[in-house]
Amino acid sequence: MSPTEYPVRPRLALTMGDPSGIGPELAVKILSDPANLARADVYVLATEDEIQAAAHEAGVSVACAPRPGTTAVTAVGSRFGDRTFIRGRISAEAGERVMADLTDALAMFERGEADAIMFTPLNKSALHLAGMHEEDELRWFAKSLGFEGTTSELNFVPSLATSRVTSHIGVKEVAENINARSVAEAIRLLDHVVRGSGVEHPRLAVCALNPHAGENGQFGHEEIDHIAPGIALTRTEEIDASGPYPCDTVFIRARDGEFDGVVTMYHDQGQIAMKLMGFDQGVTVQGGLPVPIATPAHGTAYEIVGQGIAKTGPSQRAFEIAVDLAAQNMQRSST
Repeated sequence: MSPTEYPVRPRLALTMGDPSGIGPELAVKILSDPANLARADVYVLATEDEIQAAAHEAGVSVACAPRPGTTAVTAVGSRFGDRTFIRGRISAEAGERVMADLTDALAMFERGEADAIMFTPLNKSALHLAGMHEEDELRWFAKSLGFEGTTSELNFVPSLATSRVTSHIGVKEVAENINARSVAEAIRLLDHVVRGSGVEHPRLAVCALNPHAGENGQFGHEEIDHIAPGIALTRTEEIDASGPYPCDTVFIRARDGEFDGVVTMYHDQGQIAMKLMGFDQGVTVQGGLPVPIATPAHGTAYEIVGQGIAKTGPSQRAFEIAVDLAAQNMQRSST
């Protein structure tokens, strides 16, 4: 089923990201495409003046209306919509704007006014200056929602997605945080989200931690003691997961179409491969949360702010994934 065939249009809360970066430009470029607005009702966490100023600078046209329509967006405003920001520079003020907009987007979901959230690029340093103390925005989202279940950043490039057993921790802490349960949870989460993006029966590969998948215990026992048992836990759940595979070859197999997703053991094990395979189309999904949240997997690009040259590929894909995941959730809840 294509996104335009869903019986009820998803409602997307969209924030324009860090106001000092390319986020506003990317947002209005996405919103200027009538095909996107035909797929979802879009509520923008910005004032209409902000939207139109960004659209004018980007050389595009964005229609706003009091109520969503197939060719218009709804500006729902922002608590900091009357502020000006120094562009191309990290600041606490920009971080405060981002946190306020994301907080309000989460509140829209909790009030039943939005089915998914998309945000254009933000800057972690600005967020920390503004008071975000969690290790990343995923943990901040979970805390804000009071959600204590399994979460993981999922990364998408065309035809492939990854999840992580561990994420934003030091490399020396990785092995002690890998166990059968955490491996199984990462597999289940990836399977669920890839199904939600439209793949009916995802084929998942699970990475080893050690070189050569441990060589039967010669280079470590994590594969024997934890990773293989974690895979085994999911085999009774109609999940097609296999491994553990050496991480220096599994992405070649995935690139060639053998797998739809790869479960990695730590951050850079998957991120390096994914960015080499599709840096200009990468998307991050905040996996496991009760609301689908997607964002382009790149930064604020302060160095090109105001030039109108920001590429929309990752933002367009993030929009599509957020809408698809929301629509799939709506279908499941109606059956």
